[in-house]
Amino acid sequence: MQQQSSPTSATKRIGFIGLGSMGSQMARNLCARGFRVKGFDVRADARAVLEENGGTWAGSVRDVASDCDFLLLMVVNVVQAEQILFQSGALDALPATATVVLMATCPAAEVERIATQVAAKGRRFVDAPVSGGVAGAASAGLTIMAACDADTFGLARSVLEAMGDKVHHVGERAGQGALVKTINQLLCGVHLAAAGEAVALGAKAGIDPRILIDILSQSSASSWMLRDRGARMVASEPKVTSAIDIFVKDLGIVLDAGLRLRAPTPLASVAQQMFLAVSGQGSGQIDDSQVVRAYRAMTAESGGSEP
Repeated sequence: MQQQSSPTSATKRIGFIGLGSMGSQMARNLCARGFRVKGFDVRADARAVLEENGGTWAGSVRDVASDCDFLLLMVVNVVQAEQILFQSGALDALPATATVVLMATCPAAEVERIATQVAAKGRRFVDAPVSGGVAGAASAGLTIMAACDADTFGLARSVLEAMGDKVHHVGERAGQGALVKTINQLLCGVHLAAAGEAVALGAKAGIDPRILIDILSQSSASSWMLRDRGARMVASEPKVTSAIDIFVKDLGIVLDAGLRLRAPTPLASVAQQMFLAVSGQGSGQIDDSQVVRAYRAMTAESGGSEP
């Protein structure tokens, strides 16, 4: 493919699809750093937020793709990414010099397949999943795990650095970024499920969960997930920053990767069952800190409300 020179950051045109709680903040940071952002989301209420932040609303995914240098996809899963690129025509609408940047958490094998189809149309592709949640998206403090050839990474780097302060080029092959994110989610899911188990065990013994969480958060037992989710575990209806069903999906991706690579993932399997238990009760859209409810159910604990 013919190499293209990189425009200055002020003239780079960004198409952004997926303006949810994280995507809207990522688009805001791009606007704040001088990029021209045109966005689209199936939720019409995303329009006001994008325009307030300096972006332009598009009427369709084809409209977003038709005049951008980089098309960023911050969608829920690989099905949505494929729908946008192939069924809804975004890939065909892209300028020949444009780059697709897939930032969703997807199975590595599926990312490889999408990258092959994008390359067959003569466009560049960056596999660039993120970690850091809504807080990281808001502060431009995301960790971004990018996999693509070195030339494409050089073109995309300033775009990625507008959204994350920890941008890593993890490999030259699409799918490698997705696999790093998969491993990240393995640890996040296991850490969170283990934190829920610890809190529920303490509650069963009559220990104030706030005191327990405060102690554990400052001890060698601490984890980022415990520090971030601990306080929400003991709230009755915490604000949703990441839903239970996200970990059902992400840990499913971990298990699939393990099968494909013939690598055992027993802890991830058990953790997924705890998230699935809460989802199976009809609560898949509540905050993922409420994985603790699965343990409470098993120990007949009715806790979770403010004492």
